[in-house]
Amino acid sequence: MTTDRETAQPEIGNSAVLRLPESSGLDADDLGEIEFGSGEKMIVNMGPQHPSTHGVLRVMMELEGETVLRCKPIIGYLHTGMEKTAEELTYAQGATNVTRMDYLSPLANELVFSLAVEDLLAVEMPPRATWIRMLMCELNRMSSHLMWLATNGMDLGATTMMIFGFRERELILSFFEKTTGLRMNHNYIRPGGVAADLPDGWEEDVESIYKTVLFRLDEYDEFFTGQPIFRERVEGVGTLSAETAIELSITGPLLRASGVPWDLRKTMPYLAYDEVDFDVIVGTVGDNFDRYAVRLNEIRESANIVRQILDKMPKGDYRAQDSKVTPPPRARIDQSMEALIHHFKLFTEGILVPEGETYVAVESPRGELGCYLASDGTGRPLRMHVRAPSFVNLQALPPLLRGSLVADAVASISSVDPVMGEVDR
Repeated sequence: MTTDRETAQPEIGNSAVLRLPESSGLDADDLGEIEFGSGEKMIVNMGPQHPSTHGVLRVMMELEGETVLRCKPIIGYLHTGMEKTAEELTYAQGATNVTRMDYLSPLANELVFSLAVEDLLAVEMPPRATWIRMLMCELNRMSSHLMWLATNGMDLGATTMMIFGFRERELILSFFEKTTGLRMNHNYIRPGGVAADLPDGWEEDVESIYKTVLFRLDEYDEFFTGQPIFRERVEGVGTLSAETAIELSITGPLLRASGVPWDLRKTMPYLAYDEVDFDVIVGTVGDNFDRYAVRLNEIRESANIVRQILDKMPKGDYRAQDSKVTPPPRARIDQSMEALIHHFKLFTEGILVPEGETYVAVESPRGELGCYLASDGTGRPLRMHVRAPSFVNLQALPPLLRGSLVADAVASISSVDPVMGEVDR
């Protein structure tokens, strides 16, 4: 599905003329005309402590007047060492670590780690666990995109968008809290299934969420998509061609906005995405407007997936009960010595994963999120490496900002939607 719009890309001139207003009382012949575009170049830093860089990101820009000639993103100010930390944690503890990388999409982090562990273990998931994971990840995609809409609106001076985005996101976070006990960093999706079954009344909660969000998205279209000031700020700004995006290994909405229909849920299905119907949204120009339109419509597609999951959710176990990967039911610990020993060994020694290595990827709200795991047969990973889409997508900043005005740099950086906790992991 392609975003429908007609746009003309404005040409950015190399010079501009500043003229004195008539109300100044000065004669233009006295002061002459001030020309920009042929003056000296200078290098300025945007960040690392800048409110519009969506994290601790430093961007060095070479400017000529207000035109960005080139830029260089500099990272490393937020290094957390999560990949190295993973080597000191058991596989059962691993989801607690990875969930904090992309804090706006914690469930995708937990999912890719759990799928990698399960691939090494060759454990088959109960159908209900698979569909619960898919439900939670699509709700998380909606909440992440809503946060982007909110902060992107604030970056462009649309404070109403900030209020709207947080308002709808709150519905989803409240459901997460009801289900997992936490609003963020849930440790809910774990190797072997999920931590707990869906709460009573979850069907009514989910139905209320997707109906409310779909209704409010129509308001966003009315208030923002057709708003002339908003369109002037984003149309033809930060254009990224499909060829450049592919060369830089860009993924996610950033790639799809450039017209490339690549979505792992459709091209390399995992979980049960081949059993639900949804469209891959793509753009036509690859500018900031297309990246806005793609994310807006991806929320609609996720709501459509959630509606289908609501109708197709199977009965049964929410985790692999007899695989020795998940803890036994709490009631059995008081009744069975074997269950007590299993519980004790699981939380002290961890899951003993066979020796080997694997790579698993999922489609996070920011693109391809991959997890490479190497096991030496013990209860802790020998090596864990994450292919973080925020890290890879930051490579798009130099072509996005080249030739644009410095005032548009904020909007272009925001359109990439980087999470620096995922970049400096």
